Parts: sequence; structure tokens; C-alpha cells
Amino acid sequence: MKKNWFWFILAVLVLLNCGGYEKLLKSSDFNLKYEKAFYYYNKGDYTKALALFDQIAPSFRGTTRADSVYFYQAMVNFKLSDYILAGHYFKTFASTYGNSEFAEEATFYVAYCYYLSSPRPELDQTDTYNAIQALRLFLIKYPDSKRRDECAKMINEMRDKLVEKSYISAKLYFDLQDYKASIVALNNSLNDYPESKYREDILYLILRSNYMLASNSIAVKQKERYQATLDEYYSFISEFPDSKFRKDADKMYSDAAKALNIDTSNTTNNDSNLN
Repeated sequence: MKKNWFWFILAVLVLLNCGGYEKLLKSSDFNLKYEKAFYYYNKGDYTKALALFDQIAPSFRGTTRADSVYFYQAMVNFKLSDYILAGHYFKTFASTYGNSEFAEEATFYVAYCYYLSSPRPELDQTDTYNAIQALRLFLIKYPDSKRRDECAKMINEMRDKLVEKSYISAKLYFDLQDYKASIVALNNSLNDYPESKYREDILYLILRSNYMLASNSIAVKQKERYQATLDEYYSFISEFPDSKFRKDADKMYSDAAKALNIDTSNTTNNDSNLN
């Protein structure tokens, strides 16, 4: 019996609380709504806080409270994981309230929303580029910010994602056996990111692409393409002499040299050809 009374009282309290909130939404007391909006925000009830901030924002425009309302309107959307809308609010805030105490934080969150919206490397990386740009702008504007190291770390993370995206996109041509396009795409990837962590793999794939292109070419084009294979071989083993791909690279070298009637009998592991 006591247990039933407990649940009954709890239900009544919930209904009264909900009724109080509904009454608050219909109220014309914007100062009370302002106070309650922050109450719900600090309590972690972001859905209720958002409704109140959205209601009072027009009424506080042009007042001394305008920046706090607009900033927390953005923060509530951020807390609700709506990074697109939150980012829009933060960006508008930063350009409108540049002298506000919240200006630095808003500028950071513009970048942070892009960062959180950045997808896995296989997908379109527009938000990744936007995140890097916004983070760099933040560091230019606030060079002494306490978030400086955090921003630098995120920039490196986003850059690594672009490197991986570039590699995946270039390798796709190789996987599709479009070796001519593969050579161009892989070289472009290296030009864009010369310090890529995939550098060894990319140089190997460039060598392999040239070899496969030569092997599948008509006779009149084979000489030039096998010579390109040898050139790429020299570039590859000069940089990665102990590569995990060395055995396969040496075989491609031997095949290309044989096709060009080059005598390799006096070479030792092909290393003398590097001079």
C-alpha cells in the first residue's frame, strides 16, 4: 500500500512540474523566463532551456543581456549535438558580439562544431577543411588562448584525416586497375602531402602502377613505360631500401630490365644501379 502511495505522489509531482513549465512557456514575464532558462541549462535539461532561450531571444535583442542569451542559445544547441545549427549561432555571435566576454569561446566553438562534424576519411571532407581554417583563424585572433595546444592537436588530427582521404582516393584508381589515372593520383597525393605516413605505400603503388601499365601496353609503348618502371624502382629503393615491398619491387625491376634487354647479371640486389 505504501509503495502505491509513493508512485502516486511521484506522478502528481511530475504532473505539477510539467504543468508549471507549460505555464512558464505561456508567461509574458521574460525576466522569469531568462532566469529559468539558465536554471534548466545548469540542470542539464537542455530541451526545456532551448525552448525558453528561443522564446526570449527577440525580446532581449539590443539589451545588455542579448549576448548571454544568444551565446547560451548556441550552447544549448551544441549540448543537444546539433552541431550545424550551433555552429551557425556561434559564427553569427562572433561576428555580432566581438567585444563580448563570450567572443573568444564562441569563436572556438565555431571551429569545434566543424571538428565534431568532420566525417570518416572515406567521405566528403568539407567540414574537415572548414575545421582547419576556423582553428587557424582562432589561433591568429587569440594567440595566447588557453586552448592553443588543444587547437594545434585538432589541426594535426584533421590534417591526418586529409592525408588518409588523399591516399584512399588515389589508391582507388589502382584498385580499379586504372593504372594511368593511378599514377597521376598517387603522385598528386605525394605532392600535396610529401610527409604522408603512407609515403612508402604510395611510392610502391606508383612503381607497381607503372609496371602494370607497361605489362598491359601495346608493344610500341612498352619501352617507354618499362623505362619509367625502372626510374620509379630506383626512386623507391633509394628511399626505402629495406621496404616490406622490396622483394616484389626487385622482381618488377628484373622483369622490366629483361623487357628492355638490360643485363642485370653483374648487379647485387640491384643496388649498383643506383649510382
